[in-house]
Formats: sequence, C-alpha cells, structure tokens
Amino acid sequence: MEDETMALEGAQHWDPAKIGAHWQQELERAQRYFKSWHDRCGKIEKIYLDQQSDQTSAAKRRFPMLWANTAVLQPAVYARVPQPVVERRFKDADPVARIASEIVERNLAYTGDEADLDSIMRAVRDDFLLCARGTVWLRYEADFEPLDMGVAPSDPLAENGLPGETAATLETIADERVCVDYVHWSDFLHSPARRWKDVTWVARRVPMSEEEMEKRFGREAMASGAAEAAGSRKGESQAERAENEGKTHVWEIWCKSENYTVWIADGSPVALEVSEPPLELTHFWPCPRPAYGTMSTSSLVPVPDYVYYQQQCDEIDLLTRRINKLTDQLRLKVFYPSGDGAISPAIEKAMRPENDMVMVPIPEWAAFTDKGGSKAVVTLPIDEVQKVIVACMSARKQLIEDVYQITGISDIVRGDTQASETATAQRIKSQWGSIRIRDRQAELARFARDIIRLAGEIICDQFQPETLMLVSGIKLPSMAEKQQVQMQMQQMQMAAGQAAARAQQMGQPAQASPEMAPPELPPQLQQMMGQPTIDEVVQLLRNDSIRGFQIDIETDSTIEPDEDAEKQRRMEFVQMVGGFMQQAGAMAQQSPLLVPVMVETLLFAARGFRAGRQLEGMLEQVGAQLSEAASAPKPEPQPQPSPAEMLKLKTAEVKAGAEQRKAELGVAQAEIEHRATVEQARSEMAAQAIDQMRASYQ
Repeated sequence: MEDETMALEGAQHWDPAKIGAHWQQELERAQRYFKSWHDRCGKIEKIYLDQQSDQTSAAKRRFPMLWANTAVLQPAVYARVPQPVVERRFKDADPVARIASEIVERNLAYTGDEADLDSIMRAVRDDFLLCARGTVWLRYEADFEPLDMGVAPSDPLAENGLPGETAATLETIADERVCVDYVHWSDFLHSPARRWKDVTWVARRVPMSEEEMEKRFGREAMASGAAEAAGSRKGESQAERAENEGKTHVWEIWCKSENYTVWIADGSPVALEVSEPPLELTHFWPCPRPAYGTMSTSSLVPVPDYVYYQQQCDEIDLLTRRINKLTDQLRLKVFYPSGDGAISPAIEKAMRPENDMVMVPIPEWAAFTDKGGSKAVVTLPIDEVQKVIVACMSARKQLIEDVYQITGISDIVRGDTQASETATAQRIKSQWGSIRIRDRQAELARFARDIIRLAGEIICDQFQPETLMLVSGIKLPSMAEKQQVQMQMQQMQMAAGQAAARAQQMGQPAQASPEMAPPELPPQLQQMMGQPTIDEVVQLLRNDSIRGFQIDIETDSTIEPDEDAEKQRRMEFVQMVGGFMQQAGAMAQQSPLLVPVMVETLLFAARGFRAGRQLEGMLEQVGAQLSEAASAPKPEPQPQPSPAEMLKLKTAEVKAGAEQRKAELGVAQAEIEHRATVEQARSEMAAQAIDQMRASYQ
C-alpha cells in the first residue's frame, strides 16, 4: 500500500503537458546539436551502400574504397562474441563469492546467447567504423502468471458493493530475461556535453504500432491525444517509408538530473508516461557509454574516419571514371576509301567486330592493288590513349596508398605480402601495422565489457533465486532446508543420548546397540551442508557495495577467435596440478609440517585458472583433510616384546580362544536345551487343550 501511495503521489506531481513541452524543446535542441553529424553520416552510409548499385555507365562507376577499408577493418576490430568472465576480485577463499561468481557468469553467458549479442556487436561495429559511434539499450522483461493458491476462484463484491468486480489476482514471475537492443546511430540522442559524465539525459527513438502503444501505455494515454505524433518522420527513402508505415516514433528518455523517465511521441506536446526509473542502476543509464571513434575534447560529436580521406576517394572515383571512359576508346577505328565498287564493301565486311577470322573475295583485285592494297586502309592511333590510361592508373594507385597511410591499414592487415620479405619483417610489419587499430579494438572491447556489466547488474538486482539456479544449473540449498537438516540431526542426537542413558541404567555398554550409535549424515546431505545457501548468494548479489568489492565482471578477447582456448586452459590446469602433486608428495613424506603450506600454494595456483574454479571447492575440502591429518599427533610406537613375552602372549591368546569357543559351545547348548524345553511345553499345552475339548464334547 505504501508503494502504491508513493506511485500515486509521483503521478500527481508530474504534469504530462508541461513535461511534454519541455522535452520537445530538449529533443529539438539535441537534434540541432547533432544535425551536421547526422547529415554527414547519412551521406557516408549512402556511399557505403549505394556505391555499387549502378555500374553500367562508365560516367557513374566508382572505386569502392570505403567498402573495401570497412571490410578489412571489420574482422580486425571485432571477430567474435565476448564471453563473460566473473571472478572474485581478490581470489581469496570465499565459497559464497565463488559460487555467486559462477552463477552470474553462467546467467550472463545464457543471456548473451538469447539476446544474440554477436549480431548486435557486429551492428555496433559497423556504426562505429562508418559513423564513429555505436550504442545499445538494455531492458528487463518478466512474464507473469496467476499464483495458484489452491482455492477455487470466486466473485466477491468489491468495496463499493458492485457485483462483477473481482479483487486483484496475485501473480508470480514465470520467466524473466535481460534484453539487449541495438540502437541505430540516428535513433540515439543525449544532452549536449563535453564529456560523457556531464550528460544529464539520454534518449532513444522506438517505432511502435498502435497495438504496441495501447499495450504499453493503456487506452487512456491513447485517448488523450498524446499518441498523436505531429510531423513524425516517415523516412527519406522508399524502404524507410515502408518500414515506418503505420508506426509512430516514440522517444524513451532517461533524465538523471530529475531522476525520472519520460515516454513521448515524436512531435507530440503531451508526454505519454512519466515515471520513476524501472531499474536502479549504479550509473543510472540503461545504456553503456557509446563506442566512440575519433573525438575531440570539446564535444561528444564524433568525426567519422571517412572524412579524413574523402577527398582522396573523390579523386580515386574521378580517375576511375576517366580510366573507364578511356578504356572504352581503346577500339580499332578504320578509315578506307568509299565508292570503289566492290572494294569498299569488302573492306567493311572484313572489319566487322563479329568476324574473328574471315576471307573476303575481291573481284577487282587489279584495281585494289593499284590503289595500294592494304595501305588504302588507315587506322586511328591509340598509343596516346594507352599512355594516358597507364598514367591514370599510376596516379590512382598512389592515391590508394595515400588512403592506406591515412587509415593505417598496412599490407599485412590487408593480406598483401611479398615473397622476398622474411618472416621477421612480416612480424614487425604486423606489430606496427596493428598499432593504429589497437585503440579501436580496445574501445569495442570496453563497450562489450560495459554491456556485460550492465546485464550482470540487472541480473543480480532483479532475477529471482529460482531463475538464477535454473539458468545456471547450480542447485543450492536454502537456509530453511539447512535448518531442517540441523533440527533432524539434533533430534537424532537427543534420541541417541536418551538410548545411551537407558543402557547405562540397565548396566549395558553404551555402544551395544546400533540405535545408540551417534547419527551420521549421508554423503549427499554432508555435501549439501558444506555448500553455501542460495539465500547467502542472493544477499551478496543484492548488496551493491559488497558485490562491487567481492565480484569483478570482465570479458575475454573479442579480436582473435581461438576454438581450442578452453581445452588449452584445462590442459594447462591439469599439467600444473599433476606436476605440483608429484613434487609435493615427496616433500610431504619427508616434512609433514609443510602440508598446509603446500595446500595453500595449490589453492593459490588453482584460483588463477578459470578452468580450476569448478574443482576449487573439492580441492579446499581435500586440502583441509590433508592438513588435519598431517597436524594430528601420531601415536607413540610401542616397544617390541621379547621372544618370551611373545610366547606368553601367544599362549594367552590360545587360552582365550579356547575359552571363547567353550563359552560359545555352552551358549549353543543352552540355546538347544531352551528350545527343547519350549517345544516340550508347547506339546504339553497342546495335549491339555485336546483333552479339554474332548471333555467338553462328552
């Protein structure tokens, strides 16, 4: 009730009309701030996509320099999906933090697969290379279902007494997930600022149909006119207009300075919804800092790389068109005399393009030879045209080299090498050739890490314990289950103590009966009692300050794929453990006091391997047992008895054995006699019963 009252107070505090007018002005101001960059990126994207659409005319042919450079850089800056790495920050012996790290890492891996993080990162990479900025948006979604209370549904009267109004049904979370949405470079805005930490609000544009808007904001918002987007853009191209047909662009705005979120249709003066942020994130934003390319320290407006070699590309296109035009002029053009009867048609027939080899008869051969024969045919010289084409190609090649120098794409990155170069020269070229793209690789790796961290924060704060265990496949006991087992153990111990007390009162030894033995837990229960509870894990994950100190979320490399990386890590771990065991075994036999030191050394080495985290708990358990066994005092060796004492001991053992066998025979004989007496008594009782029955019949 308190939460509902606070929500109502907040809803009354925010005026959708005033807030809508304010944010329309803010959005227009941000659009003016990014207008030049948006126009430039639109032209670059058009060049990237349309430069090979019309290649039929020589006057319109282009050299696909932008596409070629982008295709070379795409696998160089991002090659595979990032894998989450969740580790304890200080690698200490903390079983709760270890299990929590593994649970979060498995949930993040599943989230990345479900959200198709690889395709999202590739789209961000393309925006990053073309427009120098790429970003995503994270959301939390949950599916609810009615809670089964085991009671048949009813239709009680509401508070106002009207029939047919049922009370609100209780719901439970059936499924929950973290969604990662790719945001196009033209659909993302933020407040003008010099640094990302100075940004006060961020916004993304979402196209929504009427059904989606009604489902999201309700019928009241749709009827109020706030959903009418005045002047909402439909797109410039035919494809964009077809994509936006029947949809309204809605801006989702997160304002950090006012601590609220706003949904407003593009061009509408009234806000659709104003509410508190649905997620309480550490840095407030539901998106990581965008992946930026070239920027200055004066603003957050990036500069696309294509700007720096656009003039060279224009000259390359000009030379390409000129080369194509001149190539079209490389044709054999013939001049011959006309009006000579059968001679002119014969020359024309011989020079037709479709005639590769032809024999043409000339009736007036004497007249043909008198006029010079083949000398009567004159061809247009094309040597000068060929020289111009060679010069144009040389100039274009030099311009392409200039572009490679500007972009930093070396020969080794393009895969262009010379046979005369040695392996050392190629390795040096590779190292220096990749220096200028390392910043781009690091920026995309940072961006992927921020996505994983945001998703991990949402998982830690929002996911239910059942979802955490279901997705990760790790089953942990609850605190109630552990307490139940402890209560059962206490009851069994109390029962054993009472049985031992009764045995002592009767003069029997305390361990004579199995019922009086101390209770022992089954191995499965012992393992369960040694594990941390899911309540402790969730408590650690929910606490932001403790979680930040004890758990660190990173990602592995996103550059070079390595299919055998996991196998190699496991083999390295096995080799390390095997070599350590072989050396530590001999040392433990000579100096048992060093066993605890060697156990801690092994655990210290195992915590450095990701592959060893699953075996760390078993290593800690075995190590504790070995340390306890090594530190336990050994029994003092008893002196060896003399031969005479050995003879006496043997004689005593023989006598004791004979007496034991004699006692056993006596017990067996007494048991036989007891059975015979019992059988005789039974037969006598049966005879008496028969006599009584006979007497009763007589």
